[in-house]
Amino acid sequence: MSPFGSAQIRESAIAGQWYPGSAPDLRRMVEGYLAQAKSAAVPGKVVALVSPHAGYVYSGLTAAHAFAQVYGTDYARVVLIGPLHRSIPGSELGAWMVSEEEAYRTPLGDVRLDHGFLAELRKRVPVTTVHGDREHSLEIELPFLQVALSGSAPANGSSFELVPIMAGEYIGDPGTLEHIEQMAGALAELAADGKSLLVASTDLTHLDSYAEVVRIDRKLVDLVRAFDVAGLSAALRSAQVQACGAVGLVTILRAAQKLGAQGAQVLAYATSGDVTGDKRPGTYCVGYLAAAAYI
Repeated sequence: MSPFGSAQIRESAIAGQWYPGSAPDLRRMVEGYLAQAKSAAVPGKVVALVSPHAGYVYSGLTAAHAFAQVYGTDYARVVLIGPLHRSIPGSELGAWMVSEEEAYRTPLGDVRLDHGFLAELRKRVPVTTVHGDREHSLEIELPFLQVALSGSAPANGSSFELVPIMAGEYIGDPGTLEHIEQMAGALAELAADGKSLLVASTDLTHLDSYAEVVRIDRKLVDLVRAFDVAGLSAALRSAQVQACGAVGLVTILRAAQKLGAQGAQVLAYATSGDVTGDKRPGTYCVGYLAAAAYI
């Protein structure tokens, strides 16, 4: 039974659609993907992950390669940044937004927000509070985190607390680079105790061409592999590469740099065309990346 009243819960917006709606089916799917994922040896402690946010049948296996890196580990909190894809009726939007609820709910249980961390973050960065969002880019990562951290999710929740941040700006907007640097600095300062896992939720290129998606994404993948965050930011701003979660991606990797990360490892890359087998010209295709930054 949840310790929170129903009014304090951010209910799932995508259970039964983007991933299974029942706890047994969801756990079985996540554990199956994690079992398939190759846990490449990352030469250091993982401080940040990059994971896609499409429906599990499309990007679940790619995402699993990221979360396999932290399977069975303990983090006090997860700082998760994803893009806002749709408006939130009745809420004022901002560069950075966070739910006012006490917890996020998935079929695997409730994940409590770390309001202490958020209070300290607000002292450093303007953060807008919203209510009733249905944003999938954050929620889609939670079942993987619930299963991976400490190896299994407790019966009624999770072993970690959540800092769920929605980015409301495009990386090319005026002032966005300053906002990214400000947020990255604040996160690095507050995560200096080594108890936080940083996660960027993003898909890559969206085009009606498998070949073009792969060609463009290859440039982004190479920049992540080189841990060239400045180069990645410049390429995203000039549209040489694409990522719908560009702001969160750059913010998380920049925060990892400030925390002393030595490099990044690309763990997996795929497209929706690879999953469906439909690579015909003119067919809509999306790129997915799993990566880890390490100290």
